[in-house]
Amino acid sequence: MSQDAKEPFEVVCPCCQAKLRVDPELQAVLSYEPPPEERTVRDLTEAVKGLQAEAAQRQAKFEESLKAEKSKKNLLDRKFQDALRKAKDEPITKPVRDIDLD
Repeated sequence: MSQDAKEPFEVVCPCCQAKLRVDPELQAVLSYEPPPEERTVRDLTEAVKGLQAEAAQRQAKFEESLKAEKSKKNLLDRKFQDALRKAKDEPITKPVRDIDLD
């Protein structure tokens, strides 16, 4: 083998674009350089607008859940009244036990 083949070489990760320095003799990674961070927001005013929009969405979801909780009591009362009405209409019978079936 030539002397060049034994020198460490760099590899760029296809997934995250990180740089790895690999030693072929030891078959080990010598160093790792993380990929450069990508900025999602270029302008600070855009970031503030995005945060305000998220806050408005959170507030809308909160108000919706609050409204659902307030109407939950009425729903449970109606379900109870319906079940009570059904229980009054049904005749009272002795429940069948497993031992009675033998």
